[in-house]
Amino acid sequence: MDQVSLNSEPVNEDEAADGYEVEEDGDLGINGGETSLLIQGENPIAPAVGMEFETYEDVYYFYNCYAKDQGFGVRVSNTWYRKSREKYRGKLSCSSAGYKRRSEANRPRPETRTGCPAMIKFRLMESCRWRIIEAELEHNHLISPVSGKFYKSHKQVGSSRTVLEDGAGEAPKARTFRTVVVDAGGDGNPQLQDVDKRVWVHDFNQLNLKEGDARAVHDFFRRSQLNDPQFFYAMDHNEKGTLRNVFWADGRCRGAFKYFHDVVAIDTTCLTRKYAVPLVVFVGTNHHGQLIIFGCGLLAGETADSYTWLFRTWLTMMLGHPPQTIITNQSKVLQAAISEVFPKASHLISLVHLMESYPCRFRGLFDSDAVRLDFNRAVYDSVKTEEFETAWERLTKRFGLLESDWFKTFYEDRKRCVPVYVKDTFLAGLFPIQPTDSAPPMLLSYVHEKTSLTEFFVKYDEVAQTMNHMETMADVESRNGSCVLRSRCHFELQVSKLYTSTVFKRFQDEVEAMYSCTSTIQMNDDGPTETHIVREHVPHDVNRSEAREFEVSYNPSEGDVKCICRLFNLKGYLCRHALCVLSQCGLVEIPAQYLLSRWRKDIKRTYVVDHGHDSGTIDTRNPVNRHDHLCKVIVQIAEEGCKSRERYKLALQLLGEMMSRAKVVEDDGL
Repeated sequence: MDQVSLNSEPVNEDEAADGYEVEEDGDLGINGGETSLLIQGENPIAPAVGMEFETYEDVYYFYNCYAKDQGFGVRVSNTWYRKSREKYRGKLSCSSAGYKRRSEANRPRPETRTGCPAMIKFRLMESCRWRIIEAELEHNHLISPVSGKFYKSHKQVGSSRTVLEDGAGEAPKARTFRTVVVDAGGDGNPQLQDVDKRVWVHDFNQLNLKEGDARAVHDFFRRSQLNDPQFFYAMDHNEKGTLRNVFWADGRCRGAFKYFHDVVAIDTTCLTRKYAVPLVVFVGTNHHGQLIIFGCGLLAGETADSYTWLFRTWLTMMLGHPPQTIITNQSKVLQAAISEVFPKASHLISLVHLMESYPCRFRGLFDSDAVRLDFNRAVYDSVKTEEFETAWERLTKRFGLLESDWFKTFYEDRKRCVPVYVKDTFLAGLFPIQPTDSAPPMLLSYVHEKTSLTEFFVKYDEVAQTMNHMETMADVESRNGSCVLRSRCHFELQVSKLYTSTVFKRFQDEVEAMYSCTSTIQMNDDGPTETHIVREHVPHDVNRSEAREFEVSYNPSEGDVKCICRLFNLKGYLCRHALCVLSQCGLVEIPAQYLLSRWRKDIKRTYVVDHGHDSGTIDTRNPVNRHDHLCKVIVQIAEEGCKSRERYKLALQLLGEMMSRAKVVEDDGL
C-alpha cells in the first residue's frame, strides 16, 4: 500500500471506478530509436505539490532531472488508465523503492532495494495538465550526486538545464515546457502562475542577474538619488542575502500620485512574457490623459510573495494612500496579492490584455469574421447586463464554444472586464471600452525581449524625460493655445475655458455627436427624477446606420444626470446622450459635479511629495535629519522656480542670499 505524505493534495478516489491500475517496474521507456531525448539539469528545484506540466512525459523528465542532481534513480511504479486506455494518474518512485520478488535461481542476486518512500504522484486535471498531487522527498538510504553510481534512468540525463530533442539528421532543438505552479495556500483557492520558457526550471527566490546587472542597478540608484533627493528605492533579499525583488520611484512619480491616484494600472507584460528585464510598472493618467509612471519594480518571479512585497512597498512609498481602482492582467496570483494589500480597491482586468492572451489553438476560429463580429457586439455594444448575457449565450451556442476553457474563464471574469459590468467604476480613460482601443504602451515601446538591464536603465531615463517633456509642452499649449470651437453649443464654450486641450478635444467629439441624437422622449416623471429615452443613429457599416436607445435619468433639483452608457465614469466627461437631455431641459452650463478637477488646466500642480514639513517633527540634533528635511524643502522651491523665467531668477537670487547668510551664522556645536 502506498504511504500517504502530508505534502499532498486530496485525491478523488472515485476515479478508480473509471479505469484500472497497472503496476510497473522500470523507466519511462519511450526512447525507441526514432528520437533520443537528452535531459540536462543544473540544480533543479525540488518537486512540490501543485506543480503542473503539459504531458505525462514532462513530469518524468522533470523528476529524472531532479533525481540525477540528488543522486538517485527513478522508476515508474504505477500508472492508472481509464477504460479508453487514456492515462489519468501516475506514480514515480526512487529506484530503491519496494523490494524485489524472491527468485528461484540457485544464485539469486543480492537485494539492492531498501523500500525507499521517496516518490511523487501526479494526475491529469480538467485543464489537460498533469499536476503533482503528492510528493515525498526523504529517502531511507544515502544518496549523493558525486558518488558516480550509474542508474538506468540517467541514460537520458546530462548536465545543463535545457531539455533537448536531437532528431535524426537535425541539429538539437530546445524543447519548450509550459509549467504552472499552483499556490494552494491562503483561502484554499488555487492560485495559478503561468511559466512559459525554455529554461523550464526557474528560481523564484532570486533575480536572474547577468554580469554587470548588479552594477547597473547600483549606478542607477546612486545617480537618481544625487539628482533627486526624493528618489525612493527598496530592495528585498532572500535568506542567503541574494537580491530577490527591487522597487523604485522618483520624486515626480510620488508627487503626481496625490493628484491622479484614483485609477492605477499595473503592467506585468515584461514579467509574464519572460523578458530579460522582469519589469512591473505602476501607471496612471495625468490631466492631459497622458500616461504617468507611479513606480517600477523588478521581480524574481510571478509569486504571491513577490507581488505582495512589491505592493506593500509601493503603498509605503505613496504614504499609505491606496488607489480607488486597479487594472491588471488576468493572473490569479496577482489578483490574490491585490486582494490582500488593497482590499477596498475595485480590481478590474484589462480587456486588451485578455484579447492578447487568446490561446493559439483558438486563433483560427476567432479570426473568422462572424465570430469576431458577434464577440465584439456582445462585449462592447451591450448597454445592459441582460443584453450581454443573451448575446453571450447565442454566441457560445452558435459557434460551439461552451467547452472552450478560454471562453469559460472569460465569462467567469466578465464582471471585471466587460464594459457593461464595470461602467459604475470611475476609470479616467485608462480602461478600453471599444475594440479599437489599444493597451497603453508604457515602457514596452522601449523594451524588447532581450533588452539587458544596463540598456533598460539608460532607456528608462530617456522615457522619464520624454514623458515629463510631453506633459510640459501640453501644459504650455493648454495655457497659451486657443481652442477652435466646432459648434455654438454653450457646453463646448464652457469646457474650453476649463479643461486641458487634449481632454477638451475628446469632449468635442461628444458635443458633435449630440446632433446624431434625433429624438428624446420624457417618461416616468412622477418623482423628482425624470427618465428620458435618447435615440442615437450609430453607424453600423459604410452604407447604413443603426438606431439605438439610451436611458438617461435627470434630477432637475440636484442637477444629477446619468446615462446608461456611463461614459462619464469610463472617461471622465459627459456623453452625448446626457448633453442632449441637459440641452433639451434648457441648461446652458454643465453642472459643477461633472467638471472634474483632474482635467482642469487652471490648477497649479506641484509634483513634490508632501511629508508635512513641520520642523517640530525633525530631530535637529541629527545632521542627517537636518539634511533630508532641507532637501525636501528646497525641492519645493525648485518646483516653483522652474515654472517661469521670472520665478527662476527670483528663486536663484534668494537661494544665493540664503547661502551667504548661512555661512556667517555662528555654529552652536550641534
